[in-house]
Amino acid sequence: MNDGERLQAFIEQLQGQTGLNAARYERMLAELNATQPRDGHDAEGRRQIAFFDAKQYDLHSFSARNDDSFQLIAIESPLNEQTVSAAAGCKVVCIFVNDEAHERVIARLAELGVELIALRCAGFNHVDLEASQKYGISVVRVPAYSPHAVAEHTVALMLMLNRHLHQAYLRNRAGAFVLDGLTGFDMYGKTVGVIGTWKIGQCVVQILNGFGCRVLAYDVQENPEVASLPQTEYVGLDALFAQSDIVTLHLPLFEETHHLINSQTIARMKRGVMLINTSRGGLVETVSLIEGLKSGQIGYAGLDVYEEEAGIFFHDISNQVLDDDVLARLMTFNNVVITSHQAFLTREALDNIAETTFANIAEYFAGKRGTELTHHVG
Repeated sequence: MNDGERLQAFIEQLQGQTGLNAARYERMLAELNATQPRDGHDAEGRRQIAFFDAKQYDLHSFSARNDDSFQLIAIESPLNEQTVSAAAGCKVVCIFVNDEAHERVIARLAELGVELIALRCAGFNHVDLEASQKYGISVVRVPAYSPHAVAEHTVALMLMLNRHLHQAYLRNRAGAFVLDGLTGFDMYGKTVGVIGTWKIGQCVVQILNGFGCRVLAYDVQENPEVASLPQTEYVGLDALFAQSDIVTLHLPLFEETHHLINSQTIARMKRGVMLINTSRGGLVETVSLIEGLKSGQIGYAGLDVYEEEAGIFFHDISNQVLDDDVLARLMTFNNVVITSHQAFLTREALDNIAETTFANIAEYFAGKRGTELTHHVG
């Protein structure tokens, strides 16, 4: 056991015996990690990757797909200004949706010798792409790891809300086998507005076709494959909002789409509409959503994402007081179902994420740069 390993063992023992604050424990390990000598490779010559916000399901799928060309330096904490030093000596950092890659973090990564940010997700709104170009750091992503996973979760939220399955489950567990208040509606013949119709959105439309739904589609660029599907037509947002029994969001978060769902757009929707968001939390202005739920303008809401989810989703805070008053209020509604950014989480999706991420990294170190990279961002 070398000095670094002995020190890490001591820190872990200290944490176990004294209940060392978890955040402080992670900072100490990150600082220890940063002091270990690295030149981008381990002793066996494997390329080292600083793997932030590491979860067991991530590590399992990445380990299974690793051909022993890489060593994952697992860092439990998300990437941010406090933890960035843990990437010291690695030329690659691998991050997920709630890691922070703003300019100050990217500048520090560049100082540490990082050359590549490998996103293990499709979205990249949490990365300052101008800063990455400024500091010469390439960014790659996983554009379509499993649109079916997210699409199926989307429809699962629709069915759970419609048939009140979350309430029925809790009632039956408590011995209350009554049906009052559990009446739903037939999906067959209902009108569903799908905003964003590529990859995930297309899969959602195809599933809804199977239910016999009428689909109103909207996208700034129409998908011809979606346009050719039965009972599906492209319309403007006003028509979609006015006619849809269910509205579901499948588009990226940009300045133009930020708070697409707000008090004005909610007012244009059909009264009692069901709103589903499995895309990005920032698409929905949450306070306006709450007002819509209180007034009955929104009859149901199914959310897999939340604008302020960082530090909450992907973490166990069951023994803490939830200090986000907006989320706490949202969770009081019986006609709201919230899952914690879970829609992507299938075995197939995790395998695809790992396979594509490793391929992206290998491509970079084979000499490709910029737009030569298959999944380059920026």
